[in-house]
Amino acid sequence: MSANLPKPLLEAKAVAKHFGGVKALRDVSLSIRHGEIYGLIGPNGAGKTTFFNCMTGLYIPDGGGFSFDGTPLVANASDQAAARGIARTFQNIRLFGNMTALENVMVGRHVRTKAGVLGAIFQNAATRAEEAAIRQKAIDLLHYVRIEERADDLARNLSYGDQRRLEIARALATDPKLLCLDEPAAGMNATETEQLRELIDGIRRDGTTILLIEHDVKLVMGLCDRVAVLDYGALVIEDVPAVVQKDQRVIEAYLGA
Repeated sequence: MSANLPKPLLEAKAVAKHFGGVKALRDVSLSIRHGEIYGLIGPNGAGKTTFFNCMTGLYIPDGGGFSFDGTPLVANASDQAAARGIARTFQNIRLFGNMTALENVMVGRHVRTKAGVLGAIFQNAATRAEEAAIRQKAIDLLHYVRIEERADDLARNLSYGDQRRLEIARALATDPKLLCLDEPAAGMNATETEQLRELIDGIRRDGTTILLIEHDVKLVMGLCDRVAVLDYGALVIEDVPAVVQKDQRVIEAYLGA
């Protein structure tokens, strides 16, 4: 590796996943560098979300594996992924609809708490102080994603775009090193998409590496430092956007002639 390039934060090595006779991932190897926005694109069924699920411990790979910040990730250990600094959103929004926006973000923050069961039961001074800090962190994050005025609203009553922002705030509450966004612009109008682009770019500027799955090719190509393309579970190309857009295999598989 060139001395001028940042070290990899996440490395996938020959990751394979099969569902019966369907090969969802076929020996996929790629690396994501510290501080970049990395795009993962491909047609429906290409294996993008399966890659996310293997990386974050929801699926056990049938071959290969991942390392994060130089240390292997244990398969089928989603709690370990969160503790190590990997946070994600989902293609289908998974908020607690009957909890407020503020409460949703506080739930995300609890992965970084130290209070045990006894502290939670007896509410000693240390536990109360920690809970106050969690609440303030959640308020700050709602401000960061620009929905602080909806803090006391139930999550199910938020607009679609605000629910997407709330999911990102909840993921950021875990203090991730790597933020994985699964189609965050899905269903958004042009204004909401531009606001999302500004938010993602700001998150990266503030020091968080981002892995982005997205069908909005214009958003990906304008935002990402590098892009990987999957097709039928196999890696087609991994390169800068200008090169990826011109690759004939990508044009045929995804972008269209």
